[in-house]
Amino acid sequence: MAHLKAVLISTYELGRQPFGLASPAAWLREAGVEVSCSDLAVEQLDRQAVETADLIGMYVPMHTATRLAAAAVPKIRELNPQAHLCFYGLYAPVNAKYLRRLGADSIFGGEFEADLLRLAERLSGDGTAASEGPTEVGASLERLRFRRPDRSGLPALSHYAQLQEGPDRRRLVAYTEASRGCKHLCRHCPIVPVYNGTFRVVQQDVVLHDVRQQVQAGARHVTFGDPDFFNGPSHGLKIVRALHEEFPEISYDVTIKIEHLARHSDLLPVLKETGCSFVTSAVESIDPVVLDLFDKHHSCADFLRVVQRFRELELVLNPTFVTFTPWTTVEGYMELLELLSEQRLVDNVAPVQYAIRLLLPAGSRLLELPETKEVVQGYNEEALCYTWEHPDPQMDRLFEAVTRAVQHGLKAEHSRRQIFAEVWRLASEAYGREAGEGFRCAALDKALPFATVPYLTEPWYC
Repeated sequence: MAHLKAVLISTYELGRQPFGLASPAAWLREAGVEVSCSDLAVEQLDRQAVETADLIGMYVPMHTATRLAAAAVPKIRELNPQAHLCFYGLYAPVNAKYLRRLGADSIFGGEFEADLLRLAERLSGDGTAASEGPTEVGASLERLRFRRPDRSGLPALSHYAQLQEGPDRRRLVAYTEASRGCKHLCRHCPIVPVYNGTFRVVQQDVVLHDVRQQVQAGARHVTFGDPDFFNGPSHGLKIVRALHEEFPEISYDVTIKIEHLARHSDLLPVLKETGCSFVTSAVESIDPVVLDLFDKHHSCADFLRVVQRFRELELVLNPTFVTFTPWTTVEGYMELLELLSEQRLVDNVAPVQYAIRLLLPAGSRLLELPETKEVVQGYNEEALCYTWEHPDPQMDRLFEAVTRAVQHGLKAEHSRRQIFAEVWRLASEAYGREAGEGFRCAALDKALPFATVPYLTEPWYC
């Protein structure tokens, strides 16, 4: 391959050192491409690298990252108007029209590494990297034999989110992926439009090598970024067993849906035995109407059974929610707060979860439903989502008030319980009752023992 220079750019990946830069960098460098990586979440854009690049790849794995990448394009084009501009990642193909208007020459989703390599070969082969010809758009789901991620040139792990264990103890965190995509078709999930019920594994030796190099760089905890670690439970458990055997002092966290936690309850002791600090699970709601619309395949009763099982095993559950939807009522919101209080889960829930508003990106299966069509107002291209207003204006006002309270609480470094108390007060006022009237806030009972729950220092955004 003729000499080619590439810059891979990430804008945001939940406070993680991006696998989406390290993985394709390995593929391109192995083929002889000179690769520079920039993570704009923690460092300034490498202007010199951009100015001399033949290929610029923008990694867009989520909504926030895509909006930040779009905002960065004018500066990148000012520095280098001739380079071939490529967007790759989960949010690239579903936003293809918008990205083309921004000047994208190629757009790849799904298993993008091989597509990026083929693009580099084409650009090198014809002797030019100029933006010529029609835009390439693809969402490959081919089964790849992954290369070992190359993290050289990325910012140190100390620049990223850490594991908080008690008030005075933090661990550096490694990030890797053992699989991508998902077997399920939850209507609100952005993975579905690209993978459509498919998931792909990253080979065990590749995953363990990636962990190993980050442990050598100081990591003492591993976050597995798989959409669902139990899409292939045998694959996942083989990896954590091997991880624990090699590094018994290293902890980890995974994401697993409630349906799988309930179905594979017998496998949960393995997580405990191999050093799992906590499991994140997208509960989303306790309202049967919302759960049915989302096609989540679990109930509130399933959630409570999982909570009880975790208590028995002394495992930590980190539930996440979409707390504001067009179908959420003030009473339903209060009922969720009451349940979290009664189940002593307030310490387990990141405060930002009380202010998550349903996002309707392009391709969302929710758009197929008449219940959604009734509230959707139109597509906002710059916001990369369909806009909606709640039929009850009071709910939109509550969302704004809760959002302000959560942001203030986080900035002031209030505890999770303090922030919860303020959210409780706002919801009670919206419900038309004095705080606590008709709902018992057990979380605010001074006699309740405080439990230290490990968590990552980066708030959860999408």
